[in-house]
Amino acid sequence: MSVYSVKGKGWRYDFTQKGIRYSGAWFKTKREAKEAEGRKREELKNPPMAMEPVKPEVDMTPTGMAFLELINRRLDYVKAYNSSSYYQTTVVLARGWVKRWGKLTCCQITQDLVERFILDRRKVSAFTANKEIRYLKAAFNFGKRKKFIRENPVNDLAFFPEEKRLKYVPPPEDIEKVLDLAGQDSRDYLLTIRDTMARVSEVNRMTWDDVNLERRYLVLYTRKKRGGHLTPRKVPLTQRLYEILARRFSMREEAVPWVFWRFNVDQQTGERKPAPFNDRRELIKNLCNKAGVRHFRFHALRHAGASLMDYVNVPIGSIQRILGHENRTTTEIYLHSICETEREAISIYERAIEKVSHNSHTEMAKAQASQLEPIVTH
Repeated sequence: MSVYSVKGKGWRYDFTQKGIRYSGAWFKTKREAKEAEGRKREELKNPPMAMEPVKPEVDMTPTGMAFLELINRRLDYVKAYNSSSYYQTTVVLARGWVKRWGKLTCCQITQDLVERFILDRRKVSAFTANKEIRYLKAAFNFGKRKKFIRENPVNDLAFFPEEKRLKYVPPPEDIEKVLDLAGQDSRDYLLTIRDTMARVSEVNRMTWDDVNLERRYLVLYTRKKRGGHLTPRKVPLTQRLYEILARRFSMREEAVPWVFWRFNVDQQTGERKPAPFNDRRELIKNLCNKAGVRHFRFHALRHAGASLMDYVNVPIGSIQRILGHENRTTTEIYLHSICETEREAISIYERAIEKVSHNSHTEMAKAQASQLEPIVTH
């Protein structure tokens, strides 16, 4: 986008040619800005004959970009290259940033200004503050990569120490209670997540082209990879999931490509069109309330499945590939079970303590007995 507006100032053109940035401001209308940009491009293409070379109209203060414009460009980029959940989180956080700094240019947002904001967010929690740091740093680094700005005011801010806690993993009986209360379509959806340990976004985007009933596997796609690439992985089908998908395939509407979908009403025409789900958080919330169990979200089913596989000694490399993790350390976060090897280790430790304690008491008893022996005199 080479022409854009800044609230309260007007329109501006901004483009890069042969590594040099050219800009002009402030025009009353978008048309005036585009015409000025056209003249500048034509001037660069056919420079006038003169004794002195024409100096490019370089913006020497790239950090003069409006912060609002930087955030809008960042959101466009995240929407195109990252997962929908990452985009939604960025949108929510960006609203708070724009509320504070929407009228400032990037160069006016100093490290001190950001630090005061982060300290204020620290009052909520260290996790909240650290999340702001990560996403703000990513936004400014994006601006640096695109050469919109020169400095990142967040770079030298340190993360706060957090209190790490085990994530809640629902017991199998609670999951079964929720499944028993779900309707057929919702039950199919939940069992697909449970039997594949997939992310919700992966199941939502799944089409029939991703399902191979003959070879009994499905393909899941995720953007949880470096670079934001949409990466596929194959997951074998359980017998139960095979039967679910075979039934749904036989009943499918051929014009609808998705395995799970809904009707979406077009706001302009009022027409009902099939569309994939975005998020179904109310589904799991309502089912948990109805079943009278502690509330959990879809992602907890991934943790529960990984923990169960770990409990029955499935190799961690296999668990990692099924979950679609790049790093083993990420998979280890999901493993909440206590394996038999750990239980045996604690049992050995317990027996060792008992032995040491027994020997210590024996030696003490001997020492006390020797002190109580009568002294024989002749």
